[in-house]
Amino acid sequence: MKNDRYKINLQYYHSPCGELVLASVGEELCLCDWTDNPCAERNMHRLTRYLNTELKIETSLVSNETRRQLEEYFAGNRKAFSIPLHPVGTDFQLQVWKALLNIPYGATRSYKQIATGIGHPDAVRAVAGAIGANGISILIPCHRVIGNNSSLTGYAGGLEAKKMLLEIEKK
Repeated sequence: MKNDRYKINLQYYHSPCGELVLASVGEELCLCDWTDNPCAERNMHRLTRYLNTELKIETSLVSNETRRQLEEYFAGNRKAFSIPLHPVGTDFQLQVWKALLNIPYGATRSYKQIATGIGHPDAVRAVAGAIGANGISILIPCHRVIGNNSSLTGYAGGLEAKKMLLEIEKK
């Protein structure tokens, strides 16, 4: 039997960087993912498995507010989001994602810096895997993570989207 308390509402948002799927549970955002991301299906499956529920295409107050704040962000008028988040992942993933939330707007960090910052300096690959599994893109700013040599590395929304997000934050 599915838990009605955890009904997940889905909504799509066409951003300047590509289409995003937004999902909320209760009054919290649990997904902001790129629809053409190969991991998007895995992230949705993780939500339904962890929260023991199904996805419904339906708007919610939190997804509408997320759309509004994303529009302000893309217009260069928002530097921080005030959306309550409900990330779903392992304890290690949650630890990495929390570290991403501490990267200031307009700044970048390397995978090595994130690994060291969470007390696992030798876990660079595991950190990269956790960052790749981030299902709340932009709001949990994985686009701010770059290679050790300052190179742009993979991004679920594609490197063009990553470049665009970093450019928005440079202004």
